[in-house]
Amino acid sequence: MKLALPLEGIKVLDLSQAIAGPLAAQMLGDLGAEVIKIEKPDGDETRAMVPPVWNEESVLYLSNNRNKRSIAVDLKKPEGIRIVERLAQNCDVIIENFRTGTAERLGIGYGKLSAINPRLVYLSISGFGRTGPEKNRGGYDIIVQAFGGLMSVTGEEGGAPVKVGTSVVDITTGLSGVIGVLAALMAREQTGRGQYVDCSLLDCQVMMLNYLATAYLATGQTAKRLGSSHPSLFPYQAFAAKDQYLVLGVANDSLWEKMCTALGWEDLLVPQYSTNKSRMAHKDELYAILAGRLKEMTCQEVCEKLDRVGVPCSPIHTIDQVVQSPQVQERGMLAEVAHPRIPGLKTPAFPVKFSTPMTTVERHPPMLGEHTDEILAEAGYTAEEIAQFRHSGAIH
Repeated sequence: MKLALPLEGIKVLDLSQAIAGPLAAQMLGDLGAEVIKIEKPDGDETRAMVPPVWNEESVLYLSNNRNKRSIAVDLKKPEGIRIVERLAQNCDVIIENFRTGTAERLGIGYGKLSAINPRLVYLSISGFGRTGPEKNRGGYDIIVQAFGGLMSVTGEEGGAPVKVGTSVVDITTGLSGVIGVLAALMAREQTGRGQYVDCSLLDCQVMMLNYLATAYLATGQTAKRLGSSHPSLFPYQAFAAKDQYLVLGVANDSLWEKMCTALGWEDLLVPQYSTNKSRMAHKDELYAILAGRLKEMTCQEVCEKLDRVGVPCSPIHTIDQVVQSPQVQERGMLAEVAHPRIPGLKTPAFPVKFSTPMTTVERHPPMLGEHTDEILAEAGYTAEEIAQFRHSGAIH
């Protein structure tokens, strides 16, 4: 029996490229929306971001573009703009991440398209937002990791700032964009009208500062780089075991007692270490003690003893260990995607599980312009009109 998907019947035009916008569109597609990816003649910029590649396809592109069809349109040509207008008449959501003002100059901004289709939900993703003194700045992930303070708290104490190892700001912005779209679609059910959704990398990064921002507002003290350690808890960080690194998550005094007992460290169950407050006060000396002892034990030995008594801990896994993990496999977190050029293609799956399945993987990340003629025919263009568009260079 065919799955009843929550966004079935919702049509999305994805005019975005790179990660944040395409990821948002992909997740809407996973939930059942019909997604048309509108690409420039030379394609989404991630198609050219290589290496790494998988059978000559960019893995960055492959990771964020399943469940879509592709049409290649030149938006610098009037015919290309008219094609977008025609498609927008019958769509529910548009996603774009042009620089501020570009969509309006092209004639496909929210004001123009919402006049054509008042029910349109228009998700606009940018580096710094569509208002404010920085609205015209370009904003790749690393730029906003820097501007938004993330790099200032990432790295070893006293060392150089470093970026997080994945495009965390892009990814969080994509997720936030999905929330915005779903909220706007719900509101449309009540009002009958769509709306403009302004989602920026910077806003999402400021949200991710979370308690670090609130702590500054409370104390006037700015957080510093602490490596893997925590400003308020100990031991809550990485340590080197005899054979590899692991992390301990001893977040309360009960777990401290359990850890010390499980590892045979009853000598540490003394008043000066009995509370988190006292452990933080003696953090340097206590770190040296724990680090010395853990170096004499294997990672497996430590984790097995702590797992038995429920003390949170983990080896620091490499990416290969993660994707091969039985837990990740059991949770279905690697989506299998049938692809005409890449046998065995898998990418990270939709992360939320439902009691009744509500996501699907039905389309491979499309080749550039793979569905151009098909999409235009569905929009009512004749074969002769499509041939004219191709002759003029409006489509590719």
